[in-house]
Amino acid sequence: MPDPDLPPASSPDTVLLVVHQRHSDPGRVGLRLRTMGYRVDICRHACGEPLPTDFDRYAGVTVFGGPMSANDVHEDYIRNEIAWIPDVVESGTPFLGICLGAQLLARAAGGTVAEHPEGRVEIGYYPVRATEPGKAFFPDEMRIFQWHREGFTTPESGTLLATGDCFPEQAFAMNGNALAIQFHPEVTEQMNRRWLIGGAARLVCPGAQQPEEHIVGRRNHDPHVDGWVDGFLQRWLALDQRERNGIGAPAAAAAGG
Repeated sequence: MPDPDLPPASSPDTVLLVVHQRHSDPGRVGLRLRTMGYRVDICRHACGEPLPTDFDRYAGVTVFGGPMSANDVHEDYIRNEIAWIPDVVESGTPFLGICLGAQLLARAAGGTVAEHPEGRVEIGYYPVRATEPGKAFFPDEMRIFQWHREGFTTPESGTLLATGDCFPEQAFAMNGNALAIQFHPEVTEQMNRRWLIGGAARLVCPGAQQPEEHIVGRRNHDPHVDGWVDGFLQRWLALDQRERNGIGAPAAAAAGG
């Protein structure tokens, strides 16, 4: 849990990770950030922990997924995060929203979040294709793990970065420092198997891949994702727009929004 009373770091080497369940795991993203030399602070705001407001101590902020909906505004923590995310983005701090985190950013910026009109889901490995601006972050096409029943629309102030077949909007950028992705680069094999057990009821939904398809998909496609994720995280963290104490990479702003 981050300490909201700590003084700001002069050259932050910590990334804030906001997760939505008591036992949520930041998986490969948390592991790779650590191997890149960053410390991580995990905030479980949905479980009552406060959201930090001093972003100068962080090299970046990531908001992860969860089984809840970005439309669950009857929940205090959902309303709080929708109100808090624009503060992160406007500070210039690199922001990354993954699945629910992406949908919360979309809602905060005026986009919409909704189920597929035919009730379809993406649970398993599905193709994601980079748009021309998206090629700064993604390969032309990759198959990557997904687990969602809702999708977002890119806000008017955003730039579409990646598309898909079932849910056509898969990633967007905005403000030069914020990225939103519908898919799950953080999911390890252990997490995949745990989700298949805990979320077994979702596997009957139209479009969901069955457990054996997940196993084959991970074997065939995850090595490519594993080789891509470090560069992606580095490019994301380079979007820092704060330009203080030598921190920030304003030239990267052209990649998003």
